[in-house]
Amino acid sequence: ISTNALMERLHLKYQQKPWNETVKLVHFCMDKPLQRPASGASGGPLLSCMEKIQRTLNGKELSDNSNFSFFLFAFLFRLHAHISPSGTACYIASDMFYIEVQLEEDGKVTDVKLAHLGEAPVLFLFGRMKNYEAFGKILEDLSNLYKIPGHSELRDKGYLALQGLEKDLYSMFLLDRTQDVNRVTEVLHGKVGHLVPRTGGTPMNIEFYISPYQVLEAELNPGSQVCGTKAIVTIEGSDTLHRLPLSPLFVDSQTGEDGSPAFLPLSDELSMDLSAFFVLKFHQPIPMSSSSIEEIQRLTGMLQLFSRIEITGLKLAPLYELIVQSTLQEKCREDSTTQKSCFFVSLPDCPKHCYFINKGTEISDLVGALVSKIPFSHPKCVPGVIEILRHQVAYNSLISSCVSEKHTKNEDDSELLYFEVVPYKNTSFSVFFLHPMKQSLACVIIDVITSREVQCHLHLNPHDPTLNSSDDFLTRALKRCMSVPVVMRAIYRNAAKVKADS
Repeated sequence: ISTNALMERLHLKYQQKPWNETVKLVHFCMDKPLQRPASGASGGPLLSCMEKIQRTLNGKELSDNSNFSFFLFAFLFRLHAHISPSGTACYIASDMFYIEVQLEEDGKVTDVKLAHLGEAPVLFLFGRMKNYEAFGKILEDLSNLYKIPGHSELRDKGYLALQGLEKDLYSMFLLDRTQDVNRVTEVLHGKVGHLVPRTGGTPMNIEFYISPYQVLEAELNPGSQVCGTKAIVTIEGSDTLHRLPLSPLFVDSQTGEDGSPAFLPLSDELSMDLSAFFVLKFHQPIPMSSSSIEEIQRLTGMLQLFSRIEITGLKLAPLYELIVQSTLQEKCREDSTTQKSCFFVSLPDCPKHCYFINKGTEISDLVGALVSKIPFSHPKCVPGVIEILRHQVAYNSLISSCVSEKHTKNEDDSELLYFEVVPYKNTSFSVFFLHPMKQSLACVIIDVITSREVQCHLHLNPHDPTLNSSDDFLTRALKRCMSVPVVMRAIYRNAAKVKADS
């Protein structure tokens, strides 16, 4: 069929339609979320070219070619952009929010304001947007807030649901807070950790675990801000409907029968079925055991969403293998697919340690997955999820303390002390080593009961000499440092004193 004939058919089809129906159709089509073109689509080469330009411009000041850069961002994130007639303001907008950028005549950015639908503009902290990469990240986070299937009214409801969740989490954050509480205490003991509210395009984030070494680093460097493990709070679209609250549910100054915060019951006035769910999202995937994942699923009630708890590779693997890969990637930026299990750890005033990590097998009890985000639908789930995450991260940190960037033996490595780390059961593991005064094996069993409660048990052959290291002594040492090599060094030091005295 020719183009002219096709256009004639379309003209005849719609000429009898009332104008208001045509307007509704146009609005419906505009509200449908735009998808990025595939690499083979007609827009693919152009999009690829624009992304290359953005990467080239990363790190430069926004004052360089500012007008072009703002239009570039608008294109990349499917937003609208225009410059004011005076050339002193640039507007980047969608149907749900807009950003106003105030410019000087030379193109230098002075102020940046953000306004969501129906809200007053909020001034950005411009110090956070000195380059294109930071500004692009903010635009990306803003666009992701509204990626909910459906028309603009449903996306607006999703934003209201996120606002209600954030208010509930902040109320829980303030529940047990006192004037003299410090950040570290909030991180390790607060119901929702240390919470930083959403500002502009930066999502609300929750810091829920920090290691003793990080705390020590902060104490030795006054004014420094050492960051622990964090999660951001946001909302995402889904293929199925979920009942989400549209307003805060937290009941002030009341608690449930078990001491947990109390919430208003969901009702038709306070909630709505949306193709979306709330998400705790991590900056780096966290290795989690299958039992922890199942516990979170029971807590959130999303048993059918196993694949939604994003699992790298969509399959389970030995947990220790995942912890080693994740630690190597964080410590030395190595390829996370490397298969290494022997590591050399250097400590002051001590022979070098060699740790062999027994990763187990895929059919063993201790398997897990890399979890990058956790979906939920009610604010009451968050304190429980945070506790499970703390427990898992504390366990991971002990295993990762035996992992180092050095995994090849040098010729000058003499007087090595050898250790084998073996999964025991649940959240316990064993560290085997040679008795310092006998040719027999000794063992320390470390049990991570909670993120704040760990126990050590030293097991020796009844006929072997004592090592002068009680279980209480080892437990206190472990709580102070959460480091297996430091605890093993303490055992060998005490053993050396026993040997000298005898």
